[in-house]
Amino acid sequence: MPTKPEILKRETVMRSRLFRADQVQLRFSNGEERSYEKLVGGGSGAVLIVPVLNDHTFLLVKEYAVGLEDYHLACPKGAIDQGESILDAANRELKEEVGYGARKLTFLKKVHLSPSYMEHGINIVIAQDLYPERLVGDEPEPIEVVEVGLADIANCCLRADVCEGRSIAALFLVREWLAKPENRV
Repeated sequence: MPTKPEILKRETVMRSRLFRADQVQLRFSNGEERSYEKLVGGGSGAVLIVPVLNDHTFLLVKEYAVGLEDYHLACPKGAIDQGESILDAANRELKEEVGYGARKLTFLKKVHLSPSYMEHGINIVIAQDLYPERLVGDEPEPIEVVEVGLADIANCCLRADVCEGRSIAALFLVREWLAKPENRV
């Protein structure tokens, strides 16, 4: 296993309401020095939920994404509030965005979208044994909930409006996880 580079210097070069960018000076074990910039995470993290309605159906949400300047279909997700656990945050976000709570929540994996320059990660949670319950969220408009067949995950992910990499990865991970009989509700 290679030796991790030595951090020579770190300084914040940009800060906004949502992001902080740091410049990091590194020295690698072979003596090479490089300067990198990275987006630094803030807050308590985030969750992405794959709501499994039944053995054949999962739920996605259609909402506006300013990065795309368009609507897209993805898994519900949101920030973990201060003092909140990953599973509590997942159930709250599920209630706010989808209108369901879950009796069974399972942490699957933490993934990173671009670890070369982003510290941010998201915790994938599977929500099963759903029941209707809605909480008021912070969304500016109602979110459309879309049912998709578990057997149709590949075709769903090929749709033009399904483009968020974390959701695509989560759907395939959950499909494999649900293929094991002990993980079905």
